[in-house]
Amino acid sequence: MTGTRAFGLILLVLLVAAVGIVLIVVGPQWYAADRVAGRPATATAEPVAIRKIHATLFYVSEDGERLVPIEREVPYGDGLLEQAKRIVEAEIGSAPSPLVSALPAATKLRALYVSGQGDAFVDFSTDLVTAHPGGSLNELLTVYAVVDALTANLPAVHAVQILVDGREVDTLAGHVDLRRPLAKSARWVTDAARSQ
Repeated sequence: MTGTRAFGLILLVLLVAAVGIVLIVVGPQWYAADRVAGRPATATAEPVAIRKIHATLFYVSEDGERLVPIEREVPYGDGLLEQAKRIVEAEIGSAPSPLVSALPAATKLRALYVSGQGDAFVDFSTDLVTAHPGGSLNELLTVYAVVDALTANLPAVHAVQILVDGREVDTLAGHVDLRRPLAKSARWVTDAARSQ
């Protein structure tokens, strides 16, 4: 009788273990398949809308002599810092034809900070210097495309200092002093803004 009981007990333990293994291995797959089957078919068909704002960006004119203000849609950023990043990223992007971007195409935004006094510090990749075409006018247009884009769109930003690879730089191409934050300047900008 004891041998039969021991055998029955061992059989019961093995049966419970087998059921447990089946539930552990097959259960999650069955549950996930059931959850996917219960979803409506249109859930994946709807694209997520990205919130945008209108911002004035600055591009080089056809003759290469001035910055042209263009009103464009840029992604919305939650808070001053995030919105400043979205504006600079849009400024780096391609310009509407026939205008040209004032920043070299390979340039990347590394970081952006805004002080309590309203000074923005914009840290670019070294491409801003190494891929820059040079010349005093080109350098002025590059610098003021960034400065004016931030100060024109964000009232809390009063001046902008450009950094390269995490460090202060004296200049981009030997002409514009970048050792301090620069205020907005309309000197290099055409009068009328256009919408794109």
